[in-house]
Parts: sequence; structure tokens; C-alpha cells
Amino acid sequence: MLAIRLVTEPERLDTLVLPVRPAATEAGDDAPAVPLAAAVTLPDGVADEATALAPAARLTGRAGETRTHLRPGRTPGVLVLAGIGAGAEADWRRAGAALARTAADETHITIALPVDVSTAAVRGLTEGLLLASYRFRLTEAGPAPALTGVDLLVADPGAHHGVVETARTTARLTRWARDLTNTPSSVKNPEWFAEQVAEQAAGVPDLHLRVREPAALAAEGFGGILAVGGGSASGPRLVELDWHPAGATTHVVLVGKGITFDTGGISIKPVPAMKLMRKDMAGAAAVVGAALGAAALRLPVRVTTLAPLAENMVSGSAFRPGDIVRHYGGVTSETTNSDAEGRLVLADALAYAAQELQPDLLVDLATLTGANAVALGKRTGALYSENDQLAADLLAAVEAAGESAWRMPLPADYVEHLGSDLADLYSAPAQGAGSVVAALYLREFTGELRDRWVHVDMSAPSWAEGDDAELTRGATGWGVRSLLRWLATLG
Repeated sequence: MLAIRLVTEPERLDTLVLPVRPAATEAGDDAPAVPLAAAVTLPDGVADEATALAPAARLTGRAGETRTHLRPGRTPGVLVLAGIGAGAEADWRRAGAALARTAADETHITIALPVDVSTAAVRGLTEGLLLASYRFRLTEAGPAPALTGVDLLVADPGAHHGVVETARTTARLTRWARDLTNTPSSVKNPEWFAEQVAEQAAGVPDLHLRVREPAALAAEGFGGILAVGGGSASGPRLVELDWHPAGATTHVVLVGKGITFDTGGISIKPVPAMKLMRKDMAGAAAVVGAALGAAALRLPVRVTTLAPLAENMVSGSAFRPGDIVRHYGGVTSETTNSDAEGRLVLADALAYAAQELQPDLLVDLATLTGANAVALGKRTGALYSENDQLAADLLAAVEAAGESAWRMPLPADYVEHLGSDLADLYSAPAQGAGSVVAALYLREFTGELRDRWVHVDMSAPSWAEGDDAELTRGATGWGVRSLLRWLATLG
């Protein structure tokens, strides 16, 4: 991960970055971008040169726009002009991401921040730099980015130290969630996932880990997790990670779907739909990353994370369409589609949370349905809740974090589709909107927490087909940033 420092004087000026903004509206659409006055003294002539370069380079100043100017034999040797748009945190995040790519062949850059730079701007810039510079490779083939260090020139480093550390922690755990999700399922199974969590949690004060293996799951009645994991040679697990700081008055349970590979089971997927199913544990990666982040940031809120982990495989011991599954607490499901497995493991975890942990708030994240992308496209999660304030607070955190979600309805007329002649519930009705019906099914396991529960179907935004701002091709780590923003408001 990039080393980012706050400094008052440049120690290296190989490459200097100057932010620019769009000209004032009254100047006209064709007016050149305007460099921002730096908080510290720049080398002689650099500011005037930037002012002259902006119109020559046809810079508009929009966020994420960059222009590189070579200055052989002079200091700095490379001058980069970077657009920051209106200067909101999201604009600075996009600018940071663009710089991570523009300067990928440099070893070090110095960014001269403006006199009045806000802490939000510094946070956005830092997150953009750290997230866009992420790479996941299992081979040494191909050149790695050369950029290893970034200095941020500011007048008062102490004013921004806290947000840089917060951004660094947020980015580190988002990158970790991406690593988990990108890892091929030939390596990643439930046991491996639990080991990665144990490694991260080891030695962290007030952080407690319990991992239930198949025998414990059977003894305690986690029938959904056992059914889905029963077809695999790699047994299921339930990871319970509890961040419990002294004095915490609010308890949040986060639940994340953790299917380490999904063949669809006996209701097997077609090959095109199966090839990326290593990402089907992205929800579990996100909620565990958020709990680890809460511990690293010492947030004053108790966070218990439940990650039900299973590999949905085809074998003689796989559960069958038409089987009746008995979940934690005794509710039964008729499961006529073994490719609707995620809701079965989530049902166990939600029921356990409601009955045994009894938190103040309950949130689950899951790569649950393809219907998420059909309804909202590839960048937006579908958020469901009966609690208007809770939904609004989470959506505000999602937006502030630079992610995207949209609130969806929980219509009463779809509930009838959950009726079964053989069991308490029918887990995968063919009627109704797929993502909505799945959310309604999960709601049945929230008990008294029904009006304090949020479900986010984040199948679509968990994966990016290409680089885009702070996202890189592959796993996005969606949810870590949003959950940490939200958890920070609860203390």
C-alpha cells in the first residue's frame, strides 16, 4: 500500500502535483481551469507556469482530469495538473484515483494542497490514492506500479493526521476484502476464510473470535448452513467476530453471506454464470472488514459480525430441490432451488442474532440475486428496511463513502409467495421480483428486530468489470467503506 505522509516542506520534488478547479461559472464554459493557491511556498515560477499551462492544455478542472508537463533539467522535473471539480470529498477521491494511475510510473509524487483544504478533502484524496493503486495478482508477470510514496504538502499536518489515519485504515480493510473476494476458490474455502479472519484479529484488544465447525453447527441447529455446505468436501463454518469496547452503549450485528464458491448445487448454474462465483462471499468479506476496521479505529460501538461460510457444490451429499431445511430456532424452509442457497445460510445467522445476541440494530450484506443488477445496474446495491430513519442514515453513509445504494420496497402483496404446503416458508418463489422476495424471506428470521433491520443486496456492485475512479477491475470491497462511515456515527 502507498506510503502517504503529511509534510510542510517538500523533501523530494521529482514530480509535483497542483490541483486545479473549474473557472467560475460567470467566466463562461470555455474559461480555462484555475490552479489553487498552495498552502506552502512552491519553487519559483511554478505557480505562474501552471496558470499558463491550464489554458494551453485545455483543462476544464473536472474531477479526475489530469495533464502531465515534463520539465527536463528543472525542479520539479514533472508537473501534473489535477482537476478537483467542485472540491467535494467525492471529487478529491476521484482526483486521488486519477493521480494513482497517471503517476503509476513515477516512484514518488508530492501534492501541493490548497491553503483552505478541508479534512474531508484530504480524506477523499487519500482514499482515492490508496484504493486506485490496488492490484491483485497471483503471478509476477507484468510490471507493477512504480509509485510507492506520496507526500501531501499542507500548512498544518496535525489538523489532518486523524483523517489520513482513518482513510488509511478504511482503504487497508477495503483492499483486504478485495483480496479475499479475488482469491480463487481453489485456495479459498470456509476453513481458509476463517483462518484469514483469525490472522487479522490476533492480538487486537477487545476483539473476540469464535469459529463454529460442522460438529458445533449440528449441535446448535444451524441447519441452513449445514444443508448448503453438505455437498462439499470442505466443511462449512460460522465465524463470529465481536468488537466489544468498554463503555459501548450501542450493539450492532453485521451479517454477511459467505459462499466461497457457488456451483448452484444440484440446480447447477450455466458456465457463464458460474465462472465468477468466487465472489459470492463478498458480503462476508465486507462485514468482517468493517468489524476489523471498527476495532482498528477504536470506534465506541459494539460490533458483532456473523459470517456463515459454505461451499455450494454438487455431490451425493448435496441438498436436493424439495428438501426441507430446519433453521436455527426451528423455522423450516422448503428449498426447491439449490441455487438460492445464500438466503439459507443468512437465515440461520439472522435467527441466531435475533434470538441470542439481541442487538440494537441488525444489518446484512449479501451477493444475493442477479435481480439486483437487473433493477439497479452494476454499481448500485439494493437496500431494504422498514425503518425510515435507519435506511436514511445508512444511505447517507453509503453516499459519503463514495459507494451507491438505492432503497427498495418491501411490498405486502409479495409475502403470499413465501407460503409452503410442506414447511413454514418457501425459500425461492418464482413469483414476484427476485431481489424483493429474497429480502422478504430474510425478514421472516429477524424476529423482534424486524423494525431495526436492513438488508443490502450488493451482488452487482461487489465486482467491477474495469477500472473506474477508485475501483479497480475485479472485487470492489463494496460495503467496508459505507459500514465504517455509518458505525462511526453511532458512538
